[in-house]
Amino acid sequence: MNDAIPPRYTLWQLVAYMLGLGSWGFGGPVALVGFMYRDLVERRQWIAESDYKEGMALAQLMPGPLAAQLAIYLGYVHHRVLGATLAGLAFVLPSFLMVVALGAAYVAYGGLGWMQAVFYGVGAAVIGIIAMSAWKLTAKNIGRDKLLWAVFVVSAGVTVLTQSEVVWLFLGAGLLVWLLRAPPRLGGRLNGLAASAPLAGGLLAAVDWPRLVEIGAFFAYAGSFVFGSGLAIVPFLYGGVVQEHHWLTDRQFVDAVAVAMITPGPVVITTGFIGYLVAGFWGAVVAALGTFVPCWLFTILPAPYFKKHGRRPGIAAFVDGVTAAAIGAITGAVIVIGQRSITDWVTAALALATVGALWRFRKLPEPLIVLAAALIGLAVHPLTAAG
Repeated sequence: MNDAIPPRYTLWQLVAYMLGLGSWGFGGPVALVGFMYRDLVERRQWIAESDYKEGMALAQLMPGPLAAQLAIYLGYVHHRVLGATLAGLAFVLPSFLMVVALGAAYVAYGGLGWMQAVFYGVGAAVIGIIAMSAWKLTAKNIGRDKLLWAVFVVSAGVTVLTQSEVVWLFLGAGLLVWLLRAPPRLGGRLNGLAASAPLAGGLLAAVDWPRLVEIGAFFAYAGSFVFGSGLAIVPFLYGGVVQEHHWLTDRQFVDAVAVAMITPGPVVITTGFIGYLVAGFWGAVVAALGTFVPCWLFTILPAPYFKKHGRRPGIAAFVDGVTAAAIGAITGAVIVIGQRSITDWVTAALALATVGALWRFRKLPEPLIVLAAALIGLAVHPLTAAG
């Protein structure tokens, strides 16, 4: 229906927004999807709420990084494949360039000790940012709906207990709400959701260096079979990068995750940093392509189905169920990530202060909070470490 209505923005305005979000959007996937909702749905009204919810459902169902897939889908809404491609590239490119620069500094100077101090402060503030984003998504999309609240609570609990995002839970939630609210008469057509296949790896066929092929194959596999966000991909990467291939030490891997958390954009951009440490600039390029090209395919292939059938009652009910489960998983992720980032009374106070500031000053820029938290971390962490 909205295809007949001209969009209120140009493709280049959306690309500029995604470049900006990729440059200053801290907080990982939970915060980033919250920013997109706030900016594109509520404030600018470029994207309809129904399109946003469809994008969230698709991003949760398909493997790959959540925020990047949502950005790709939002680009597809009015500008199809070209919009999806440019929006996704604009969203990922700034953080990729940052991690490559940090990787070069890391290799040149034998490590980045200041990262731990910065992350000490930034990690705590990010928890507050994520918590506020999760609250806004919950209030807007679930409201007083008892069925969706039940799905939300179960999804949040499973995420906390398993410390991972379970795709079968998203599928089950969508099917449950669909069957209860809009049961099919002649059988469903949800098989279209699984109409895409993993990336074949043809992009790497022309690469002559065995190490780059190995890197590309591993990260393409990671991008094709890991669902949700950095919450899921970090242990997967650890098993492959440290334990199986022995490309990095434990300390190097921890530093790679810290780089992802202190830089804006998607958390899984840590794959670019890892690729740089293993094989230099081209290692970073191949690792990033291996991670993000599959999620691009997994978004644009089923996107026409969502656009064509997304407003049918059965599909709408399915999307509502998946969305409730996704928001529950996001809320559970706040607890899981908080266990890693809040380690003492200082970080707890920073997280609470962030929530209070965002609650009191609704237009307070998140980058300003992150900068203040980084400075506090640099000042306080040496004292807490010494103590």
